[in-house]
Amino acid sequence: MTYYSPRQPIHLPTDPNLSLTSFLFQSTSSVTDTIAIADAHSGDSLTFRQLKIEVSALSQSLLRIGIQQGDIILLFAPNSIRFSVCFLAIAAIGAIVTTCSPLYTVSELSKQIQDSKPKLVVTVSELFNKIEELNIDLPFILLNDSLNKFASRFLNYDDLIGDSYNSSDEIPANSVVSQSDVAVILYSSGTTGRSKGVMLTHRNFIATAVAGVADQDRYGEGKNVFLCFVPMYHVMGLAVITYTQLRRGNTVVSMGRFDLEKTLVAVEKFRVTHLYVAPPVMVEMIKRRDILSRYDLSSLKQLAGGAAPLGKDVMQECAKILPKVEILQGYGMTEACGLISCENPKEQEGNILSGSTGTLVPCLESRIVSLETLNPLPPNQIGEIWLRGPTIMKGYFNNPEATKQTINDEGWMITGDLGYFDEKGELFVVDRIKELIKCNGYQVAPAELEDLLITHPEISDAGVIPSPDAKAGEVPVAYVVRSPNTSITEEDIQKFVAKQVAPYKRLRRVNFIDKIPRLPTGKILRKDLVSLDRQITSKL
Repeated sequence: MTYYSPRQPIHLPTDPNLSLTSFLFQSTSSVTDTIAIADAHSGDSLTFRQLKIEVSALSQSLLRIGIQQGDIILLFAPNSIRFSVCFLAIAAIGAIVTTCSPLYTVSELSKQIQDSKPKLVVTVSELFNKIEELNIDLPFILLNDSLNKFASRFLNYDDLIGDSYNSSDEIPANSVVSQSDVAVILYSSGTTGRSKGVMLTHRNFIATAVAGVADQDRYGEGKNVFLCFVPMYHVMGLAVITYTQLRRGNTVVSMGRFDLEKTLVAVEKFRVTHLYVAPPVMVEMIKRRDILSRYDLSSLKQLAGGAAPLGKDVMQECAKILPKVEILQGYGMTEACGLISCENPKEQEGNILSGSTGTLVPCLESRIVSLETLNPLPPNQIGEIWLRGPTIMKGYFNNPEATKQTINDEGWMITGDLGYFDEKGELFVVDRIKELIKCNGYQVAPAELEDLLITHPEISDAGVIPSPDAKAGEVPVAYVVRSPNTSITEEDIQKFVAKQVAPYKRLRRVNFIDKIPRLPTGKILRKDLVSLDRQITSKL
């Protein structure tokens, strides 16, 4: 009972000594004067030849300042053309990129730096105050305006490019870099709770790039234009959009945080063909459909949902307001380098808008495993989704125990997600076994918030659960046991948490109870809290 992709097989490069950067530029020699990446706000852009020149220049500068193979470099910046250049340059010399959200608090940033131990930080002046608060002795590259008071500590991006500008655009050859080497460490709450570094190899990215455009190639699609407001620090923005589309020779338009009208302006200006979005974006489009008519969206061919389950009704409403656009969804996770399955409207016939996440990408195989017997299940029976293939991560950074819990001896990755395949090979993701909360497409680990809550002297115990939300999908809600003789309020707790976490992790509600339901082992019975929460919200 192993499921395979019904899509045509793909062929991956067999050269073991191949970086993801070298692989990308192997396919762009015929489009050197085509725009590779553009900035939606400023209009600045780089052709594929210019991109290769900047990547070459920066990679040589990194070698010159002493960055070596295996060194970890933290990319702490919002979406930009230069973010992409840095990613490709770091990977080219066999160093390792790790990323984190610009929304991270100093506390969250500190935890990741302590775990990954980067040798260099790449950031922007707007975020430098957070770096400064950490009081760490690390050099850093500034991607934008200089900070004069720290001139002795930072390297300026423009200077690094200028010093090593190589008109021959040759990427420094490092024959030691192999496909099996770790290229990127992305921090994810994964299948077991707390944040862990997902080690993705050059081969993972290469396989995702080949599989991700297989449908475009098969049907002979011309050049496409992808708008990327999905964060590039996230696997969807970095691997599925930026790397995969650049490798095919498509144009990527970089944009900051989502704003509906700015997005529509960019679609019109750059003739965007593809939008990959989280479900809340589709919801906003539906609620503000009158705005869509003000813009020329005739270039748009595809609107794809990901990052969280997408309701069939939402897809149907989107289809009504964008009747000439393919509306589809996919399924992915960081541990699978972003892409597991996706719909192909050209082959679905009458099954469009079915609520499925499509068929497996052509390099993956899957099993649906019974939670009771651990035996593989036939079509239309719900079980846990297991995956195997060249996009699956190498493991969790410095965490062999978590790796062992997630990847078994036969190479199957245990996703923690419930789902089933139908007879046509369409994958339906039903629910999550894992306890993550998906808020606006972001992962929120209840364990992280619980750990934070119980550090407060007036809180003796706490449990955090997801609560359904029409716009965000789910939001974190806390159940708290006050310490004796205290009168801490809901507002007090919300402010306490808000100061220490990114906005999407903030508690939307706090309820007080006498005791957190737990198993004898100490594990929180979240289903009991969820039942209680439904009772409370039904009375509101």
